[in-house]
Amino acid sequence: MHISRVLTNTATKFYRLSSPHHEPATQPKSMSKQKESKESQPEKLKRKAYEKELRQLQEELCHLQAWVKHKGLRAIIIFEGRDAAGKGGTIRALTERVSPRVFRTVALPAPSDREKSQMYIQRYMQHFPAAGEIVIFDRSWYNRAGVEYVMGFCTKEQRDRFLELCPEIEKYIVEGGIKLIKIWLESSDKEQKRRFEARMEDPLRQWKLSPMDLPSREKWYEYSKARDKMLEATDTKHAPWHILRSDDKKRARLNCLRHIISLIPYKKVPRAKIKLPERSKKHAYDDQASIIGRKFVPEKY
Repeated sequence: MHISRVLTNTATKFYRLSSPHHEPATQPKSMSKQKESKESQPEKLKRKAYEKELRQLQEELCHLQAWVKHKGLRAIIIFEGRDAAGKGGTIRALTERVSPRVFRTVALPAPSDREKSQMYIQRYMQHFPAAGEIVIFDRSWYNRAGVEYVMGFCTKEQRDRFLELCPEIEKYIVEGGIKLIKIWLESSDKEQKRRFEARMEDPLRQWKLSPMDLPSREKWYEYSKARDKMLEATDTKHAPWHILRSDDKKRARLNCLRHIISLIPYKKVPRAKIKLPERSKKHAYDDQASIIGRKFVPEKY
């Protein structure tokens, strides 16, 4: 209760200017623009249509997975973006129907004292893919260009040095045979505000609020400038950025999966017909009677 109250009070401070009580009494031009904006937005995607399309894309991902294993391919997919941009949900849509042994998700915590003494990219490299693997970074070495710089965890000189070296490091990764896909999820100011407020009210989402979230909300334009600087320095021919608009979560997930599939060409791997073997009767006994009296999970449902 105390944490929720603090978060709510903090958010009220940050969002006070967006309250309808602070708007002018009449705003005919603004209202007209809002109406035009709503009319230009695509119709909301219905759940059945979304789930049908998602299943088709996930089926394609299963074929892609088999091809990656068959050919021993290696790939890295980086997901970056502002807080509450939808990275987690997009990654879940990407991975929920495939093997975690092929599609490995890496979400590293803050570096330890030992890791801080290492070469900056070292703790990420130990998670790079072997043959037949796709590694998904939920945030990556680009922390140095974004949150670390904006929130004061690294100096401007460290950030600039990273941006100078990063294209060369990524060129080395790509020339080493790893497919590198970098996706930036771009959400609007209005949508980020809505998602933060939902997290503060919903107990099922409050765990998503990190100590960095609300301060980062206050530094919106600092993050925008950091994003622009990052794109300018690291949007290269060998490792380009792909910007995904993510205000509409469902459409963003579908667009992202479709795009990833298009970036890793594959063929369906022939599968041998599977025949379920008959159960052997050798050594047969009543294997249910033998566990009577053991502790069972209560069947409440």
